[in-house]
Amino acid sequence: MPIISMFFGIVVRMYADDHNPPHIHAEYQGHKAVYSLDGELLSGELPKRQHRMLQGWAALHEDELRASWDVAHNGEQPYPIDPLK
Repeated sequence: MPIISMFFGIVVRMYADDHNPPHIHAEYQGHKAVYSLDGELLSGELPKRQHRMLQGWAALHEDELRASWDVAHNGEQPYPIDPLK
């Protein structure tokens, strides 16, 4: 699964052949969660601080995440997205 961003120990991935609804997978020190592209938690969990960081990052990059999802579902690699700074 391609990594599209990494920040503060959080690894964000997007499957190129994944199913709807559009979403991302986040991992942090053994914790795993799935989020919608606008940052809503769909399943799993991250520690509270990392959860808030992921939600903020997703809100800042929602348009880029949607564009990345679209190209991934056209058979291309999802775009890398700038990390949270």
